[in-house]
Amino acid sequence: MSDESTGRLPALLAEYVDVGQQLADPAVHADAGRARTLGRRYAQLAPLAATAAELEAARNDHAAALELADEDAGFAAEAEALSLRIDELGAKLRELLLPKDPNDIKDVLLEIKAGEGGDESALFAGDLLRMYLRYAERRGWSTETLDEEPTDLGGIKSVTVAVRAKKADDPVWARLKYEGGVHRVQRVPATESQGRIHTSAAGVLVLPEAEDVDVQIDPNDLRIDVFRSSGPGGQSVNTTDSAVRITHIPTGGVVSMQNEKSQLQNREAGMRVLRARLLAAAQETADAAAQDVRRSQVRTVDRSERVRTYNFPEYRISDHRVGFKAYNLDQVIDGALDDVIDALTRADNEALLAGTE
Repeated sequence: MSDESTGRLPALLAEYVDVGQQLADPAVHADAGRARTLGRRYAQLAPLAATAAELEAARNDHAAALELADEDAGFAAEAEALSLRIDELGAKLRELLLPKDPNDIKDVLLEIKAGEGGDESALFAGDLLRMYLRYAERRGWSTETLDEEPTDLGGIKSVTVAVRAKKADDPVWARLKYEGGVHRVQRVPATESQGRIHTSAAGVLVLPEAEDVDVQIDPNDLRIDVFRSSGPGGQSVNTTDSAVRITHIPTGGVVSMQNEKSQLQNREAGMRVLRARLLAAAQETADAAAQDVRRSQVRTVDRSERVRTYNFPEYRISDHRVGFKAYNLDQVIDGALDDVIDALTRADNEALLAGTE
């Protein structure tokens, strides 16, 4: 374990104790946002504290077993087993001490947009939405559709979904942050009469949801326009101007929301998306300045890059960033994403480990 890693351990253990003491204060829970953030940080640090304590205990037992080994051969065997256990715990602690993505404890805003491929791309975007909703259901996360623009054929031009964890030790961003990029599908579209395989794509953008304390927005920097919402085939058409378009004047960023019937609800949803986009942009700027070379999506993977292919004729899913391939496409589309996400997480950790050696 590097000196840099071990040098961080006392500070992190002290933080674990401090966060636990704060959570024990009833006054903290009067602020739900602060309590939620502290709870997630405590859950993030808990495995580190437990592993450090287990390693210290194993080292003490190992020292005692070595002292007694000269008198009893059984203790020599125990010392050897404890030595192996110390190595295992040391490796685990080293991984836990790797620099953490500060957003790992955050919830997520997931945006999916149809790309090239016309109706088939919109249908594929709808398939991706169902895949992520089912994955969230498997994980026990809650989801909320903030804005959706469907098509007449049942596809989706664009959709924005908030995904939130129900348990502090199962953070959303840590799992979904690798999903951003261009997802490509190869299959025979339902509208194809001659059975030819078509290739189309949809874009996925994953943003850590920002709290008010993460991003301060000056109301004077906003231009808010209202308009009448519309939908395909006359659906969701309001007779009042309830749809909202928010323009962040300094950056030129624009967010439009029309999913809710209330202008206030659409404005609140739009502000959630705007805060998340501004937070992501600020972090990307900081990362670029620091020349961070981490491979995780929010840092170095170009969102225009093709990240994954779903080949229906071969039942194959391929993630091009880590060479992952599997032939259970039907299960993946039904939300079984853990294997590919685990592969991406391992690759990210291995790159971090290599950088600390």
